[in-house]
Amino acid sequence: MKIYIDGKYLDEADAKISVFDHGLLYGDGIFEGIRAYNGRVFRLKEHVDRLFYSAKAILLEIPISPAEMIKAVVETCRQNHLRDGYIRLVVTRGVGTLGLNPNRCKNPSVIVIADKIQLYPKEMYNNGLDIVTVPTTRNLHNSLNPAIKSLNYLNNILAKIEANNAGVEEAVMLNADGYVAECTGDNIFIVKGHQLQTPPLSAGALYGITRGVVMDLAREAGLQVSEPNLTRYDLFNADECFLTGTGAEMIPVVKIDGRVIGTGKPGAVIQSLTAKYHALTQSSGEPI
Repeated sequence: MKIYIDGKYLDEADAKISVFDHGLLYGDGIFEGIRAYNGRVFRLKEHVDRLFYSAKAILLEIPISPAEMIKAVVETCRQNHLRDGYIRLVVTRGVGTLGLNPNRCKNPSVIVIADKIQLYPKEMYNNGLDIVTVPTTRNLHNSLNPAIKSLNYLNNILAKIEANNAGVEEAVMLNADGYVAECTGDNIFIVKGHQLQTPPLSAGALYGITRGVVMDLAREAGLQVSEPNLTRYDLFNADECFLTGTGAEMIPVVKIDGRVIGTGKPGAVIQSLTAKYHALTQSSGEPI
C-alpha cells in the first residue's frame, strides 16, 4: 500500500509521523472519510470543501490548495489501484513542542490513506440495527463545535464505548438540551408518514455529506424533508429510522432503547432511498 504524506508516496512500513506531531499529542488536526465507487471518488469536492472549513475554524493553514488536495486523493487511489474503497484524508497541525501552543508547529502535515472499510456486518444492513441512547452528551457548540471534523473524537468514542457496553453497535447522542444530535459516527433520520426528518445542524449534528445527498434524493422522490428538533419520543414512534454516513452509507434501525421501530424490519422508504443512493454512487464522482 502507498500512503501520501506531504507530497511523497510511501510504503506502509515507511509511512510515519513524529511523536511530536500535535495531531498525535493533542488531537490537533482535522480529517475526512471519503468513498470511491466504480473508479470514481464520490462527492470529493464537497469533502475537500468541508476539510477546508474545519481548518479555517481551528486556524489551521493547509499547505496545499483544494485543487492540489483533490489531485493528491485521486493519485493515492491510482497508486493503490483502488476503484472501490475508503479514503482517509488527514491534516495535522504538524511537529511542535510538548507545549500546547499551536504557533510552535510550523509545518502542518497532509496524509492520504486509500484502503477498504466495513463498518457494519452485512446482516445488519439486511435486518437493521438495535441501538441505544447513551449518557455522553454531544459537544457544545461553544466548546468543540460538532461541525468541526477534528482528530479529537473522544466525545464520540466515549459514546461508542457506552454502546459497546450495552451490547450494541451504535449509540444515539443527545445534546445538552436533551434533543437528538446524531450517532457516534453517523447522522440519524426518521420517517413519519410522507415526512423525512433529521436533527438540525444546530442540535449538534455534523454537516454530513451523505446526509445532504439523502435529503436531496428524498425531495426528488416526493418526500417532505425537514429538520426539526427531535426527542427520543419522536424516534420511538417513527415509522422508520435509519443512519447515514460515508462509511456506513445508509443502514436501517429497527430498535431503539428496547422500543421496536415501525414493523421491526427495514421499511420501504429506506430501501427505496438506499437503491437510489447506490445508483448515484456508481455513476458520479471524480474519475480515478
